[in-house]
Amino acid sequence: MSDTNDPDEVGPDWRRPEERERDIAQAKALREQARRGGLRFEVFLPPGLAEWILDFVARGVFTSPSDAAFVMLGEQHDLEPHADLRREILKRSLQAAIDDPRPPISQEDFEEEMRKRRDRPRAEPALWIKGEYAP
Repeated sequence: MSDTNDPDEVGPDWRRPEERERDIAQAKALREQARRGGLRFEVFLPPGLAEWILDFVARGVFTSPSDAAFVMLGEQHDLEPHADLRREILKRSLQAAIDDPRPPISQEDFEEEMRKRRDRPRAEPALWIKGEYAP
């Protein structure tokens, strides 16, 4: 991600420069090993996405959250060469936000709500461990 006006970019990069440089260096260092053996990493999903993914698993659509991530990232990979489709998806997402029937909130109220969310203690996230659950 970068802080450009390129419509193909996801959005601004909020990391500090040293964090960005560290992450870029790690990606470059791992590239060859990943090309040969793949990449394993941990992901945190906020509550809404976590429930959404677990619902797919509970319905048998995916065997695990990692299976869902694998398939969904594959779909994003397949969409990468189609900038026109990605722009259309973004356009529709923005229009859905504009058409949201809930009343708008002011910038000040938004910032206050985000500050409250950031400052309040978070519940311990659930941890999926493959093959561990036995009711």
